[in-house]
Amino acid sequence: MHIEEFRAELEIRLRIEKEYLVQELSSIESDQDRLEILSKFNIKYKVLVQRMADEEGIDLEASDLNENNSDPKNLSNGQVILGKTMSIYDRLADELYEEIIQ
Repeated sequence: MHIEEFRAELEIRLRIEKEYLVQELSSIESDQDRLEILSKFNIKYKVLVQRMADEEGIDLEASDLNENNSDPKNLSNGQVILGKTMSIYDRLADELYEEIIQ
């Protein structure tokens, strides 16, 4: 799977997870417990990256996704994926936070 396809699929799956967490918010009254939903979302992001990498046979420790393999500071596949997908996580986490504080 190309990194852009991975990114698009991750966004779809992460958006679904966010919606499940938004639904969960309706049953939570404590402000502290509501804020802990953000921690759950962070964990879901990490688990989804790992699961999708496993599904696609991507070794997150290897560096074959890195476009500049001659660079002595080679990034691992996991680092490349996190770098390419963090903006999705940030945007959806911000949306989730807005739901939490309402």
